[in-house]
Amino acid sequence: MVQAPAVELEGVTKRYPGVVANRAVALTIERGEVHAVVGENGAGKSTLMKIVYGMVRPDEGTIRINGEEVAFHSPRDAIEAGIGMVHQHFMLADNLTVLENVILGAEPRDGLEIDFEQASRRIRELGERYGLNLNPQQKVETLSVGERQRVEIIKVLFRGAGILILDEPTAVLVPHEVEELFDSIRDLKGQGHTVAFISHKLDEVLAIADRITVMRDGRTVATVTPDEVDARQLAELMIGSELPSPETRESTVQDEVLLEVRDLGLLSEGGRPVLEGISFRVRRGEIVGIAGVEGNGQAQLVDSLMGLAPSAIGDVVLNGQSIIGFTTRERRASGIGLIPEDRQRQGLLLPSPLWENAALGHQDQEPFANGIWIDKRSARVRTEEIVSRFDVMTPGVDVPATALSGGNQQKLVVGREIMAEPRVLIAAQPTRGIDVGAQAAVWEELKSARSAGMGILLISADLDELIGLSDTIHVLFEGRLVAKLDPSEITPEILGSHMTGAGEAKAS
Repeated sequence: MVQAPAVELEGVTKRYPGVVANRAVALTIERGEVHAVVGENGAGKSTLMKIVYGMVRPDEGTIRINGEEVAFHSPRDAIEAGIGMVHQHFMLADNLTVLENVILGAEPRDGLEIDFEQASRRIRELGERYGLNLNPQQKVETLSVGERQRVEIIKVLFRGAGILILDEPTAVLVPHEVEELFDSIRDLKGQGHTVAFISHKLDEVLAIADRITVMRDGRTVATVTPDEVDARQLAELMIGSELPSPETRESTVQDEVLLEVRDLGLLSEGGRPVLEGISFRVRRGEIVGIAGVEGNGQAQLVDSLMGLAPSAIGDVVLNGQSIIGFTTRERRASGIGLIPEDRQRQGLLLPSPLWENAALGHQDQEPFANGIWIDKRSARVRTEEIVSRFDVMTPGVDVPATALSGGNQQKLVVGREIMAEPRVLIAAQPTRGIDVGAQAAVWEELKSARSAGMGILLISADLDELIGLSDTIHVLFEGRLVAKLDPSEITPEILGSHMTGAGEAKAS
């Protein structure tokens, strides 16, 4: 007897004011397969997955789960139908344990009491079965990014999900963590689970998926197998052009030092060193890359450079002037720009219109300010320039930032910071969560800024991006710079080895 598909969509359409996110989408995901959905930002894949998970209700169309037509009103309905979703931005409470995060909202009971022992046993069983081993009693705040993702996957398995939606699951993982995730996905598939895998990383899609559906302009335009296409052909299906490369061919590095960090250190609240002896330089026209597994001090380094960690010791010299005692506002005014690693928490006011978000961090400077007042008209004009130059897909500059897709939010933040023309730009994960077309556009903007004499400090989890764009790469491990590498002489595998502490190079 032929089994019905795990997920079957026919004619699914979703409209928003001024935008049609999904246009009569047809998609079939067979039981027990890993099915990738790829497309540019704004292609409609995230909206489609939110429809499958019950977060968004379609205006038209039919949804069948395991052969039965459904009409979800909320994620709870989807969970009851055996669907779980792991979001790109993890939804975990850092101050709770793995156990508490997993059972939250699905607490097993022994009479009136929560049966913590049963829950802990179940978490360990799931971990062993799917290669997702975790200590149920460990606080989430102490976990690595890869371990946090395991918590999210166990959380949906704990609720009985047979269909898993993974939204950009490798966006913040280093190579060995990606392989561990893929091993777990293969284990899930081997035991009958169905996985919908949403990603911008075409090589990874080709490595893990059984079939791949390509979306463009809200429509599904092709479904292929990895045997039928390579990364270049898949990119052409998505955007009509070759797979972009971050490679920088000509050096624009000049002698002038724009930023010098001298013996920078920072202690945690408990007195433990989280940064120690950090020293490096960024010259005019140079991109200096910082590589490292997340949680090794990258966020603290950014905070220290931006004046958000006032207890930092050492010195930060910008344009020949020490700014170690400067406030964040004074550092920005002195010529430091910042693309933060988390656009939603650190880079945007989501309920506010785009023109207000375009002014953030620059609201007291032209063209946003007229004396002590915000110049709304000039701010709107500048925002329209950012929208045009960085291809931000939006019906207008008065819509709230929350109405934009994640990739378009990122392009707004990148555009805001680059168009402010800082002397030094700190770019933390500048292409995280955006499609190959938008990624190529951001790379070109960073290269252009570099060619124009801007100094850039690039912090990225994308090793190809680091190697392709950087003139020099420093490796950050356990709060210390442990290696200085020439990008022309290394591979992602060599860089990943240094990032995990296995490299042999010495800091210099």
